[in-house]
Formats: sequence, structure tokens, C-alpha cells
Amino acid sequence: MWKPWLKGFAAYLRLERSLSGNTLQAYLSDAGKLALFLELNGRPEATPAEVGAEDIRHFLQWLNELGLGPRTQARILSGVKAFFKYLLIEDLISHSPADEIEGPRLGRKMPEVLSYEEIQAMLESIDLSHPLGHRNRAMLETLYASGLRVSELVALRISDLFEELGFIRVTGKGDKQRLVPIGEEALRQIALYRSHQRRLQKIQKGEEDILFLNRRGKRLTR
Repeated sequence: MWKPWLKGFAAYLRLERSLSGNTLQAYLSDAGKLALFLELNGRPEATPAEVGAEDIRHFLQWLNELGLGPRTQARILSGVKAFFKYLLIEDLISHSPADEIEGPRLGRKMPEVLSYEEIQAMLESIDLSHPLGHRNRAMLETLYASGLRVSELVALRISDLFEELGFIRVTGKGDKQRLVPIGEEALRQIALYRSHQRRLQKIQKGEEDILFLNRRGKRLTR
């Protein structure tokens, strides 16, 4: 899905905007979510030049239906806008459909959304040599990539992971379940956590399917 365009976008982010690591991957993941949305809606062959403003509006509606909050939607839209800005700079499209889209209303009392750079600094501050470092990194990556509530994060089970599809199953309020897209970096960090710290833990009976465990091998609480 959009591999040639995303490859060029990655080079642009590295060379022109001096981005790397998690920040760069976040931008690529945001554009990739739009491509995934089009594929799931019967347009797997659609190119970026064929995307219209109405497609992006439907994409934001889809994110909302998945349960992602306004702040997460606004962050993803920011990445999509950056992608189309790159395409416009490179003369790969004649206009950016994303410029016609206003982000979701965030409300006055909500906390200010973190920038990509601030989130990257937070992720890189985690000490992976600490016994729970890989778990903490995986949890933060998952929160960031999928916009989950903390209560939804700690309730995740291994059986909720659909790595090949790039989705996780989330159980929200009222035990309602939904599928939420998750980025490659978050899945990679989860795999590292499972192959390192979690594999070495003594897991309490009945907690074997719980993804994120405390140091005593039991599920986390809020």
C-alpha cells in the first residue's frame, strides 16, 4: 500500500525535516492508516493522487467509529497533511485534499496535545535496562499508536493481538469490543517485551493471557 510514495516521504522527512526514529515512523504510520482505510473500503489500488477531501472526511469518521479520541484524530490528520504537503512539493499531486479538512474540535478544557518531538523524547527517556523497561516502552508505544484509554490498555490480552493484520481488539466501556489499528513500531516493542521480560516472569495462574503484567506476574490496575 503506497510503498513508493511512503518511501519518498520517509526520505523527505529525514533529509528536509531532519526527523528520525519514532517521529518519522509516526508520520509514516499516519499516512499508512489512510491507505489501509481505502483498502478496507474496496479501493486497494487507489493512489494518493486519487484521494479527495471527502475520502479524508470519511477516514476521520472511521477513526472516530474505532473509538479514537479527538486529540488522536487531530494528530493523525497532522501526519496525513504532512504527507500530502510532501507530494505537492514533489509535484506528485496538483493540490492537497487535506488542506480542505479541519481537524476535530478539541474543546477548551482538554490538555494540550503533545508534539511528535515531545512524544519521542518521552519514549527515549525509558531505561530499557530496567527490569520493566521493555514493558513500559511497549505500553507507551501502544497508547501513542492506538489512542487507547489506560483502562483499555491494561485489559489487553495476547489473544487480542492480530499482528499480521496490524490491529488489536479493544474492550471498552460496557464490554463493547472494537478493532483498532496499531503501528509497526508498537507491535515491535510488544514483541520485544514478550521475548524478553515477560518470557522470564513467573506468571500467576489465570493471568497467562494478560499482555502487560506487573513485577509479580499479575495484571496491572489503573
